[in-house]
Amino acid sequence: MERVSAFERKQRVVIIGGGPGGYEAALAGARLGADVTLIERTGVGGSAILTDVVPSKSLIATAESAAAIRDASQLGVQFSVRGDSGRPQKPEVAVNLRAVNRRLLSLAAKQSLDMKADLEAAGVTIVQGEGRLEGPGRVVVSTGKQGADFDEFEADTIVVSVGATPRQLPSAMPDGERILTWTQLYGLEEVPEHLIVVGSGVTGAEFASAYSLIGAEVTLISSREQVLPGEDSDAARVIEDVFRRQGMHVLSKSRAEKVERTETGVVVTLTDGRTVEGSHCLMAVGSIPNTAGIGLEEAGIELAESGNILVNRVARTNLPNVYAVGDCADALPLASVASMQGRTAMFHALGDAVDPISMLTVASNIFTQPEIATVGWSQKEIEDGIAQGEVYRIDLSTNARAKMMGVEDGFVKLFARTGSGTVIGGVIVAPKASELIFPVTMAMEHRLTVDQVARVFPVFPSLTGSVSDAARAMHRVED
Repeated sequence: MERVSAFERKQRVVIIGGGPGGYEAALAGARLGADVTLIERTGVGGSAILTDVVPSKSLIATAESAAAIRDASQLGVQFSVRGDSGRPQKPEVAVNLRAVNRRLLSLAAKQSLDMKADLEAAGVTIVQGEGRLEGPGRVVVSTGKQGADFDEFEADTIVVSVGATPRQLPSAMPDGERILTWTQLYGLEEVPEHLIVVGSGVTGAEFASAYSLIGAEVTLISSREQVLPGEDSDAARVIEDVFRRQGMHVLSKSRAEKVERTETGVVVTLTDGRTVEGSHCLMAVGSIPNTAGIGLEEAGIELAESGNILVNRVARTNLPNVYAVGDCADALPLASVASMQGRTAMFHALGDAVDPISMLTVASNIFTQPEIATVGWSQKEIEDGIAQGEVYRIDLSTNARAKMMGVEDGFVKLFARTGSGTVIGGVIVAPKASELIFPVTMAMEHRLTVDQVARVFPVFPSLTGSVSDAARAMHRVED
């Protein structure tokens, strides 16, 4: 029998967690010829597909549709139904939340199955169970199979992609019925009469926006002076103004002390003694990485105080053959970042060409209505002297396409390096800002100047034209 050398043997890759990062790592590894095993406890795609990104953005799409119908009269579109008297009556916009939730969970399940099929077609072995490290080169999986409590896998490379879960507070423990995390919202069969959202970060703001648009009374409790702390202050101000105009109750500088269930709903007690009563409460107070109890510290992997795994720009931990990607690592908690980390980790581990990830050129988006998209340096960092740049803002109210669409809120803001005019960042507040930020991200990635951006012909009329207009306004004539 011919003996196979270690150099001829396929590299053994074991990935713990099948979210966006684990999925992309598995695909990349298989395509590069490795023997890849993916361990996932719930389903391929992880929480991002099954209980987070896909379901939440599907709900938000429904909310946008409801808002578009409700606001259509501003564009001259009128709806009517015939009443018993034969006279036209204006219809009410109603959202069947049970049908909406069934649809979005079905979409999530279908996406998960499609991703699983992609992995199987690529030759990835999928094992359902709970994975943990037994040292830097061995993974044990609790499978629950009859006759065997666990499987063992030897690995040349390990990728940890275990994600994160909603943070729970002892004084506001979710019950899945009235006090909810964002993963539990999809069991609701009716639009909440009055939803109290604790936490005004990205998750809290997105769900507050969506539920307000589908007809719920919403109270948003923010511990800070303004919603979306840490985001561009002008953008946050626009969103808060929109929230208040929609009828949302925004309680600024307020902190929830405890949440209790009552006979008919919930009561939230604030630290100053005030109480807020509602039908349901969403706890949106951050998330914690799923890194406890899976053998990381025992294997010698360094963790941040938060429990996140410390990694470098190729997603490598302090152990040469162990990588960590996604929300469990100390990087931006975005599905796009997780996916890029997964691919980068495999390219690096298997010796392919790799570009270290720069978080500065990662665009992020908040799916409120309007959306907020950002990339690069912030205005605050420029004002604080951390980055040298100039700022220009153009309101969408001056944009021809925005006027046609009835868009009154939002702006495009560009940041350019002082002297060279190189684009170093931007903020867009607009419908579908997630799509509009792409040219700014491209400009940053390729170090384009505002003059180069301004020379590109945008469609007229278009919202993208405001990006070109902002760039053109930043042209400087040398003395």
